[in-house]
Amino acid sequence: MKRALISVSDKTGIVEFAQGLVAAGYEVISTGGTLKKLAESQVPVIAIDEVTHFPEMLDGRVKTLHPNIHGGLLAKRDNPDHMAVLAEHDITPIDLVCVNLYPFKETIQKAGITEPEAVEQIDIGGPSMLRSASKNFQSVYVVVDQQDYAAVLDHVQSSEDELDYRRYLAAKAFRHTAAYDSLIADYLTQAVGIEFPEKLTRTYDFKQALRYGENAHQKAAFYQAGLPSAFSIASAQQLHGKELSYNNIKDADAAVKVAAEFSEPCVVAMKHMNPCGVGLGMTIYAAWQKAYAADSTSIFGGIIALNREVDAQTATELHKLFLEIIIAPSYSDEALAILEKKKNLRVMTLDFDQVKEADRFETVSVMGGLLVQERDQVVDQMSELETVTTKAPTEDEKAAMLFAQRIVKHVKSNAIVIATKDQTLGIGAGQMNRVGSVKIALEQALANGLTTPFVLASDAYFPMNDSVEFAAEHGITAIIQPGGSIKDQDSIDMANQKGVSMVFTGRRHFKH
Repeated sequence: MKRALISVSDKTGIVEFAQGLVAAGYEVISTGGTLKKLAESQVPVIAIDEVTHFPEMLDGRVKTLHPNIHGGLLAKRDNPDHMAVLAEHDITPIDLVCVNLYPFKETIQKAGITEPEAVEQIDIGGPSMLRSASKNFQSVYVVVDQQDYAAVLDHVQSSEDELDYRRYLAAKAFRHTAAYDSLIADYLTQAVGIEFPEKLTRTYDFKQALRYGENAHQKAAFYQAGLPSAFSIASAQQLHGKELSYNNIKDADAAVKVAAEFSEPCVVAMKHMNPCGVGLGMTIYAAWQKAYAADSTSIFGGIIALNREVDAQTATELHKLFLEIIIAPSYSDEALAILEKKKNLRVMTLDFDQVKEADRFETVSVMGGLLVQERDQVVDQMSELETVTTKAPTEDEKAAMLFAQRIVKHVKSNAIVIATKDQTLGIGAGQMNRVGSVKIALEQALANGLTTPFVLASDAYFPMNDSVEFAAEHGITAIIQPGGSIKDQDSIDMANQKGVSMVFTGRRHFKH
């Protein structure tokens, strides 16, 4: 008779699975709560201590760490010496292990959990059995996922060669224990305050397959962090529309990061990972009007992020445009009904109140490696800025500077943002020289036909005075930039010559 060992924390479907094994000719051994559950359901079951001849001890910390268990798992069935040792020590081979682990992840996600409480949910025996069974997959089925129960039952009843399937289960088990260990390592690493450990262990859970990547010939999938961040696209809920694409996800991620910069009502239009319009207002509708006016052409096919509930008035205007995604904290019933009239429009919700829970660090993959850095969350305050020109900025210019500075760090370098205190007017992104970005931003700003004095923010210093000269000659009244060039004085002199105020932040905001 074949033998199965079952010990699960999540007991969903376990009774039916055990009954199927018994029907297939297996005897079942079990532990603790699983033993009780199976016995109550009239499943014939053998207690673990009847196999080990040793009682569970240390509050259950030691029960399966025994030669009678691991010998039964690890013995090679085609090795006569191994089988002779089992016979000598009266050890019965174990042919199937079904284990899922203590709920460490679920425990540390609860509020108020102490470190001792978390540590008690670190499973030792479970991973040990899974690793032993997986190492000997040629002879042992190893099951960690309830979704596999039905298929495993089909396979144990089959007389066909099961090696490929056993290998599949073993690989899944090793992924399972690796992810589990990763969460524990990360938890304890954070507890001791190590920001950049010598080994970076992160785990991600499959969320969905994507139709393709950046282009149709590229395969892609979406994974969510093992410990999900509450403020992330991976945690957003989709209420309507077709499935997200690879580019949708990246653009939506970029859009909500900008919208989250502001406590007042804010609307962000994002296109190809760069904001094309950002507006603030007393209401979300007023903010929308400014974001749309900032670049009514580029917004076509874009992503819209709003940090307030979408009302019917705003939804009516959004409905008039071709948009890929709208993402906001919530929607009025009337607004949602309006937006749902567009079959393919993706309508999503994200709790902006959870912005403080956003990950502190961000990662970017490169060939053969991973870059990790703190997110650029710094916002320069006027009290920290140095006015370097004869003319000081006005109060309105100061407000516009700080607004533009919050935006420019989300624009691909070289980055230029031209703005008033509550609306972007022109954005120049990703140019190989800074004056090129200035010209693009000014062209858009002037095309808007606005005569209000506006300011310019730069993500990095001006290496020459040509950008300052060009900006001043086209209506810019104040400039905010990091400073730090060996030719800073040339830019300062040009600003003074043109009657433009300029402040230095001492802090650049490159985004590559």
